[in-house]
Amino acid sequence: MKKPIYLDYAATTPVDERVAERMVDCLTMTGNFANPASRSHLYGWQAEEAVELGRRQVADLVGADPREIVWTSGATESNNLAIKGIAQAGRERGRHLITSAIEHKAVLDSCQQLEREGFEVTYLRPDASGVIQPQQLADALREDTLLVSLMQVNNEIGTINDIAALGQVAREHGVPLHVDAAQSTGKVAIDLRTLPVDLMSFSAHKSYGPKGVGALYVRRSAGLQVQAQIHGGGHERGLRSGTLPTHQIVGMGAAFALAGAEMAAETARISQLRDRLLAGIAELPGVSLNGSAEQRVPHNLNLAFADVDGELLLLALKDLALSTGSACTSAAVEPSYVLRGIGVPDALAHSSLRLSLGRFTQESDIDAAVDILCRVVNQLRR
Repeated sequence: MKKPIYLDYAATTPVDERVAERMVDCLTMTGNFANPASRSHLYGWQAEEAVELGRRQVADLVGADPREIVWTSGATESNNLAIKGIAQAGRERGRHLITSAIEHKAVLDSCQQLEREGFEVTYLRPDASGVIQPQQLADALREDTLLVSLMQVNNEIGTINDIAALGQVAREHGVPLHVDAAQSTGKVAIDLRTLPVDLMSFSAHKSYGPKGVGALYVRRSAGLQVQAQIHGGGHERGLRSGTLPTHQIVGMGAAFALAGAEMAAETARISQLRDRLLAGIAELPGVSLNGSAEQRVPHNLNLAFADVDGELLLLALKDLALSTGSACTSAAVEPSYVLRGIGVPDALAHSSLRLSLGRFTQESDIDAAVDILCRVVNQLRR
């Protein structure tokens, strides 16, 4: 059976074979299979050493101290821990949080849960380009604001918020900033030694690592109080209990090390592929780009095809693996809340597709995708 061309890297990436090789070494009796918390024997010491190497590799990619990296099961858990953990620990000082209307569902649902617990949340609306302006944040901050949570790279439209400017506004008001960076690693350079960010969420599976593991950066110098969301053993300095999955952590560390080493060359290569795709579909009338054309990662193209039903288009594109938006909400019939949030009319939102490119995308894939897209769109418009 011929597989479709994979253009859904924003949903997940395959594990790089170099990463998989490192992980396999942590699964059986001959490898680092032990519990890294077992400090009474050699097996545990070796597993702990592997875990700490992974921690350093994650920290190195983002300019953090390894002691600031907390292991989680993924960016969803990291977002929950950061947002609910800060709010619940600080509820005596305030009950107000700020986020945006186009965050990932892991952030929005965490905020909605806090609203049910009596907190108040301000949802900033991005401009038409899909970014939040610093003045919007400044205007929304209050004396009782406990946390600002804003993503760096949007998972649906690929736009990039100016985290340095937003973080400076938050810092001037003495409010910690949490950033969802699940879509950033390997695409955007991050240096937490200079970025005014206090918490940052990471995912392995968006960067050619395994699913089921992620991390939360918690700035040590900020003196943050974060209430644990999972209890039972006090692992990770009491912030996240549970036996650490050595093989997954090793995979995340290896994936982040590769991401750092290859980011510059890979970004240039992906940019060329993106430009090739756009040039190829230029002959199609009524195609528009959702979100900023400049302030975005080259890996993500969210395109609207006027006068074409998006669901029919997706069904007709059986030879392309892509999506109508976030993988967490792609089964929904409603138009994307992200596209609605930046003012895209429902008709165009319904006819929008997200094409995301990655490490294993080749020129031949792009050329074939262009041919398929042009043929199918023209057929559906007849």
